[in-house]
Amino acid sequence: MVEGVKVSALIAALARACTLKLFSGRGGLSKAITAPRIQKPGLALAGFLRQIKPHRLQVIGNTELDYLASLEPAAARAAVEGLCRAPVACLVVTNGATPPDYLVQIADESSVALIGTPLKTSDFIVLVTAWLQEKLAASLTLHAVLVEVYGVGVLIRGRSGIGKSEAALELVSRGHRLVADDVVEVRCIGPRRLVGRGADLIEHHMEIRGLGIINVEDLFGTLATMREKQIELVAELVEWGSGDATDRLGLDERKETILEVELPLVTIPVRPGRSVATIIEVAVRTHFLKERGRRSAQEFARRIDRAIARQGGHGDREG
Repeated sequence: MVEGVKVSALIAALARACTLKLFSGRGGLSKAITAPRIQKPGLALAGFLRQIKPHRLQVIGNTELDYLASLEPAAARAAVEGLCRAPVACLVVTNGATPPDYLVQIADESSVALIGTPLKTSDFIVLVTAWLQEKLAASLTLHAVLVEVYGVGVLIRGRSGIGKSEAALELVSRGHRLVADDVVEVRCIGPRRLVGRGADLIEHHMEIRGLGIINVEDLFGTLATMREKQIELVAELVEWGSGDATDRLGLDERKETILEVELPLVTIPVRPGRSVATIIEVAVRTHFLKERGRRSAQEFARRIDRAIARQGGHGDREG
């Protein structure tokens, strides 16, 4: 469960990019922003407070300020007081505008951080939304390897010692790229988008049994590595002949669910002399075909069915 980002952390991270200035409400710096979407509280200032979604950043642009200026002083104060009583995370005045004195005072009394930025409302929303989406993304850490193969992020999973790192090393030697070895930090940054990256401490390093720790970037060059990559395919390495029977035709299209996102899953039995790297390359090519509606296994099965049907028909005529 996402706990949220403190307002103080947002100011510290974006102070330079957005030229943020705290007008008042220092007591609200410890409040948490728990959703990446930004709100404009126009309806709330007009009295419809149910419009406010809890713990979101509220942007006060020229429209909201013009509306407040059109009200009688008492009505304007009442509108701002109602907004500050709502469960808002903080208020940000955009376009370099100076907030009216009563807004500064009420925000301070209500312990709601009132922040200013010279950026246009639209520009500020784009920047802050992107930052919040990254910080608030659901995440987990997996024991796996992540590589980019033909532009596709492939998450290689399997028990310790089965050969995940060795397969990734062979893929890198063929011109593909390493994202993470052993520890993959996965974040869900969209409805169906998972992004993986390596832990900072072991970035671009791999453990190869018999060699120890190697630096892939030093050995193969900068282009052999990536900082992060969207995960589009999962390859599960299993012992040859262990567990469930392998689907030899490929008719069973399996899925792996990570952070509530479904990904296509291929199971690759491992044994000496079998090139796992080659099979992963072919799995990625097959993934491309499936994305374009081509399914070789189903097409082959239909050919067999048609051949059997023709043979059956010839048999009936001969009888």
